[in-house]
This record gives sequence, structure tokens and C-alpha cells, in this order.
Amino acid sequence: MISLSEVIWRLLTAALLGAVIGVNRGRLEWAAGLRTHMLVSVGAALAMIVSAYGFQHALTYEHVVLDPSRIAAQVISGIGFLGAGTILVLPKEQVVRGLTTAAGIWAVAAVGLAAGSGMFAAAITATVILWTILALLKPLEQRFIKPRRQPAALRIELQGGVALATLEHALDGLHVPVRQIVLRRQSGGRELADVRFTNAIGPARLDRVVEACRAVEGVGAVTVVLPDRHRD
Repeated sequence: MISLSEVIWRLLTAALLGAVIGVNRGRLEWAAGLRTHMLVSVGAALAMIVSAYGFQHALTYEHVVLDPSRIAAQVISGIGFLGAGTILVLPKEQVVRGLTTAAGIWAVAAVGLAAGSGMFAAAITATVILWTILALLKPLEQRFIKPRRQPAALRIELQGGVALATLEHALDGLHVPVRQIVLRRQSGGRELADVRFTNAIGPARLDRVVEACRAVEGVGAVTVVLPDRHRD
């Protein structure tokens, strides 16, 4: 039977390793932060300890055979439900968010299982690799592997006190992936609304958006701002 001190050491190790991953995610204000990763790691470690040692008294009975991997296997499959809760599909922006967070939670559960089984070297090594992937590879990926094409934006002149909500309603009706609308006041009482999109949209669809914006009462000039040039 495993000693109490060994149980405490394994659970504390799992909490610490989960915190190493969670502190980076919490700093970036993702859905699963420090506490979530620690809870997942400690819970997985406890499940592993219970699976391996919690039923040893049953072995004293005749014809009783235990499989210590059964509870651990259920942790790996069951953690998917928690990870699925962090995945968001945003139809308006046409993007899926939370996949990395879900994968991180699943991986942290595996780290907890390793710590709970006493495989400290494997748990620590996996934590270092996971932290490197989550904290260091993203800037390199954005810079060298997946250069993101800058999407076009719209610069819309508002006249006659047109409400910004009217323009937003027109854009919502087109289901375009609007990231933000920045309103700027110009001299002479003019207002310019910079409409920025989450990702690039096709030329034909962009033309429809421009025409819809021009049809809004009180909208003046509508300019398409491309990464390197403007076109009216």
C-alpha cells in the first residue's frame, strides 16, 4: 500500500505542474486559467492513485482481478467533456476558438496521471514541453509559419448624425466577420467609422458590403482600405 507521504507528494507535484501550464494561460486570459489546470491535474492524479491503490483490499478475495488502468482510461476520455466546453464556434466571425485550450486541458490531465502514478520524470518533462509549446511557439508560428494576410477594412464617413447602431445593424444583416468598429471624430463635426474584419472576405462579398453601407441613410463616402492601398 502506498504511504500517506507519497500520496501527498504526488498530489502536490501534480498541482505544481498544472500551475506551471495554467499560469501562462491565465496570464493571457483564456477560458481555462491557473485554477482550472491545477484542478484537472490534481484530479487526474488522485484518480490514478485511487485506480492503482484504492482497491487493493479487494485482492484478498478469491478470483478477484483488478485492472489499475481502467479509471485512468476514463479520465482521458472524460476530460473531453470539459475540453469541449472551452471550444466556441463563432458564426459571425467565422472562426473556432478554444481548441488549444481544450488540447491543453487534455494534456494536463495526462500530466496529472503521470504524477499520480509516480512517473515524475515523465510528468516534469511533459510539462516543460507543454509550456514551451503554449508559451514560446505561438509568436514563432505567427511570424514564420502562418503569416496572416491582413484583411481589408472599411472607412465610412457618417453624416447627418447617423447612429452607429444603424450601421452595425446593416452589417449584422450581411453576416460579415466584423472584429471591431472604431469611431473617430473629425474636424467640422464629421465622424469616420473604421470597420475592421476578423479575416479576409472575397471581393464580390466585399462589394456587397460596400453597397449595403452606402444604402444606409446618413452614410457618405465608403472607402475600402486594403493592406497597401485604398480604393473608393
